[in-house]
Amino acid sequence: MHLTVAICTWNRAELLRQTLERMTRLWISPGSSWEVIVVNNSGDDDTDSVIRDFTARLPIRPIWEQIPGLSNARNAAVAAAGGDYIIWTDDDVLVGQNWLAAYASAFALYPNAVVFGGPIEPWFHEPTPRWLKAAFHEVETAYAVRNYDCGDVPLTAEIVPFGANMAFRASVLRDLPFDPNLGRVGNTMLGGEEEVLIRSLLSRGLPGRWVADARVQHYIPPERQTIQYLRRFYEGVGATKARLVPHSNGRLFIGRPLWVWQERVTTAIQYRADRIHTAPPVWVRSLKRASMARGRFANSVKRT
Repeated sequence: MHLTVAICTWNRAELLRQTLERMTRLWISPGSSWEVIVVNNSGDDDTDSVIRDFTARLPIRPIWEQIPGLSNARNAAVAAAGGDYIIWTDDDVLVGQNWLAAYASAFALYPNAVVFGGPIEPWFHEPTPRWLKAAFHEVETAYAVRNYDCGDVPLTAEIVPFGANMAFRASVLRDLPFDPNLGRVGNTMLGGEEEVLIRSLLSRGLPGRWVADARVQHYIPPERQTIQYLRRFYEGVGATKARLVPHSNGRLFIGRPLWVWQERVTTAIQYRADRIHTAPPVWVRSLKRASMARGRFANSVKRT
């Protein structure tokens, strides 16, 4: 079985170096071969130099994707991949030593499954603000944390992996690529490209598996441990929802549905009140709702 590990990156050379360094310690299952594809999505830092530093230590190949956007980078990786399965992680992740072997075992055990995922645990740059520690469970999706308390179980609508630790049968991704209208582009916070794809596969009756032993850690730097980051992230969630959900045909006011205006105003007022009078996680939950409403509001203008 030949496996492709795919990483898409944009201007995070030193974090990528840590990710690749950890991969040099991976256990490889007998009978498996592998490659690492790193897609440089039009970055201008030292990413290419970092990749060259690992050519003697990893079966690594660089790919250049000029068109910005995570979905475009992912699709470039799929086009270049030689593996029977493509295992995805990010450029700010530390994989467990058993990560690749756990996936290889799952692929062999569940040959009918087409999508897989594993746990993602937080790797904080310390010190972490006390308010964030108190409210972390409320906002863990903003940090790509996913850790179901289960063994190797089927994927369902409630058990869906995140992009920092997921895998697909390669042929499926060639038939159903990632949507370029979704996913990160530079510093924008639009997302949803992997979740939409995974849910589409599951809705078609194609099976998936959770792989509890395929564990990774996701780095959380100081600049993401802030209210400003959470506000931007959840505005991106709201913007993504606005793109995915058809525009309401109800009553409009200045081009937007009335319910969007109401949601924007009421959630903003609730956040301001909770920020003054409550402790986390209450006001953090309100921040999340207000930010999603703001993102949906900004992207809900009816277009003709």
